Amino acid sequence: MHLLIAAAGSGSRMGADRNKLLLRILDRPVLAWTLDAVIASESIEWIGIVGQPLDRLEIMNLVKDCSKPIKWINGGSTRQESVQLGLAALPKVAKHVLIHDGARCLAEPELFDRCSHAVGEGQAVIAATPVTDTIKRVNDHGFIVGTPQRSELWAAQTPQGFSVAELLHGHDQARSNNWSVTDDASLYERLGWPVCILEAEPSNIKVTTPFDLIVAEAVLRIKAGS
Repeated sequence: MHLLIAAAGSGSRMGADRNKLLLRILDRPVLAWTLDAVIASESIEWIGIVGQPLDRLEIMNLVKDCSKPIKWINGGSTRQESVQLGLAALPKVAKHVLIHDGARCLAEPELFDRCSHAVGEGQAVIAATPVTDTIKRVNDHGFIVGTPQRSELWAAQTPQGFSVAELLHGHDQARSNNWSVTDDASLYERLGWPVCILEAEPSNIKVTTPFDLIVAEAVLRIKAGS
């Protein structure tokens, strides 16, 4: 399975002056923990890291001894553009692809393997967790206008897996129609194509805020038995 890691983010919501993936948890960059899981996954055979040029040297140093093929890909100004550039850089033999946010540094190798299996069976799939909070829809004035059924709500995560040909078509349609999406499954939704949910562990959080760094460190300490 081919995998693209979205690593072109910033540290704005983290209050940092650098890519949040290079901030440290237990004295290692956030992205190093992500890469550990990806490299340990039995199904991942090729890794593309989509990032900003100024981070290239530091990020590629994290994988200099990796036994799996790894390619650096210069990213764009948005996640959507970065994924498009990543898809264009895939090897010609790639039929399926997983896309993973580098900031989800607690993903388990087994999650990548389960997603790879589902995609190999012909499904489009996203990792997700059931929503446990009661969600409110609110209007522009801050008043509640509805309460969706919680049983129907899932929090979308990554990895997400797709047919390369279909996903390329989806991104072509996005460019033609000026669609702006926050994940690749949204392209499938726009086109009326089915996407399957694959339940992930609640710990598969996206490190976005300083609080998330604290949570991630706590989870990693528990995993390490310390």
